[in-house]
Amino acid sequence: MPDIWWKADPQDLHRLVDRVSSVYVERSHLDRDENAVVIINKQQTVRVPAAMVAVMLLGPGTRVTHGAMRLLADSGTTVCWVGEQGVRMYAAGLGPSRGAGLLHRQAWLVTRPKERLAVARAMYSMRFPGEDVSNLTMQQLRGREGTRIRKYYRAHADRTGVTWNGRAYKAGDAFAAGDDLNRLLSAANAALYGICHAVIIGLGASPGLGFVHTGKATSFVMDIADLYKADYTIPLAFDLSAQGLTEERDARLGLRDLIARDKLLSRMVTDVKNLLTPEGTDFDDSEANLLWDENHGAVPGGTNYANHADLSAHGLTDSHIAIIGPEINDTESTS
Repeated sequence: MPDIWWKADPQDLHRLVDRVSSVYVERSHLDRDENAVVIINKQQTVRVPAAMVAVMLLGPGTRVTHGAMRLLADSGTTVCWVGEQGVRMYAAGLGPSRGAGLLHRQAWLVTRPKERLAVARAMYSMRFPGEDVSNLTMQQLRGREGTRIRKYYRAHADRTGVTWNGRAYKAGDAFAAGDDLNRLLSAANAALYGICHAVIIGLGASPGLGFVHTGKATSFVMDIADLYKADYTIPLAFDLSAQGLTEERDARLGLRDLIARDKLLSRMVTDVKNLLTPEGTDFDDSEANLLWDENHGAVPGGTNYANHADLSAHGLTDSHIAIIGPEINDTESTS
């Protein structure tokens, strides 16, 4: 008899492309009730089937139990802790993938200038359909991208009648600068980053190993998000501004609806895989417990290679600190 779904192996769970893109939680308590995460606040109680969600975004004022986190982990749901309005990504948990093959492939590509440039050109070719970018340098590609984005801003300003005075953005606080349109752009982009982050982690790739962007823990997230801004966040921000909908929530919900309508999550999964493993690429993505060896490449893990191993030289002594609260029913410790 197969395991019940919330204890199944990752390959038995719902595929990432078949899941709800995201659930954002703020000022609520998360607990577990059998196979569902229960979200509770003063206004409502919502039950969410964990295995049907790609990413759970936990905002400020959120409390989560160990049981809920274990269910989300067993269900292959990525958990991300984000700041208010979804601007910052503080941390993210393990996604559905348990193999390291795609991560190794990504690291191999990004550390070789020729291969890295090829991936960057492939990204830009997705933004410039019908144009040959195979011989352009990174400087030329950046210049062409800047020109393209400026044209998009002007075109959408003319289409909607919304005044466009240029992009205003304050690093670290996207909502502290600019007009309503700029704040909508920042909010929509922040939501897009969260979804891209979830897809990347869910596939087992690294959000930090970027090909165009570099130097940040989310460089690859920004690479992938840039593929979709012209089709989604830019027109969405102009449309919302024209309708007088200028709250961050309007941008997040608007992007959510577009993602569901166009099945963008599925497209993201396909795009990331095609960029890192184009057709004809052979790489091993199987899950294996191996140890690296400088002579043999890899040796089996889970094996004791010494009869009496002394681990003190590696710092594995009694210095581990554990902080454990009292038992709930322990009256002596709580009195």
